[in-house]
Parts: sequence; structure tokens; C-alpha cells
Amino acid sequence: MYRIQLDKDIQPLSEFRSKVAFYFDKVKKTKRPLIITQNGKSAAILLDVSEYESMIDKIEVLEEIKLAEAQISNGLKISHKDVKKKFAKRS
Repeated sequence: MYRIQLDKDIQPLSEFRSKVAFYFDKVKKTKRPLIITQNGKSAAILLDVSEYESMIDKIEVLEEIKLAEAQISNGLKISHKDVKKKFAKRS
């Protein structure tokens, strides 16, 4: 995900409402998220779909790594040799 540019990527809701199509195009083009504020506080983030999907993919990988680390810590591990044997039997 591209880094937010604080001077360009934060807009109040009223400004966003008046230029919705412009901001959709901007997010698609720059791949940077747009923070939408309401009453001076962040309220929502508009993301490009491909950037969102990429972010979800990364989160899923990190969750799998975390699960694997927990399983290893709890003694639920299998040696490389045993994995190779298991896959060799499937062929």
C-alpha cells in the first residue's frame, strides 16, 4: 500500500461529497487511501480495490505465520524429513 500524503489524502466529508467522482479517480490513480473526516475527526477510509485485496492477502499470510509459530511453540511440529515422506506417498 502506498503511504498516505497527509497534505493531499485527508478530506472533509463535505468536500468529498461535492467531488466524489474526482476522489474515486484519484484513489484509483495514486493507489493511496483517502481519509475522510467528519467534524474534524477521521471517519472513514476510501481504498482502491486492488490495494484492499493486497492488504487482505498480506494479513492472511501474517495470520498463518502467527498460527504456525503458536503451533511450533506448543510442540505441534513435523520434521522436514517426515513432510517429504508424506508428500512422496501422495505421488
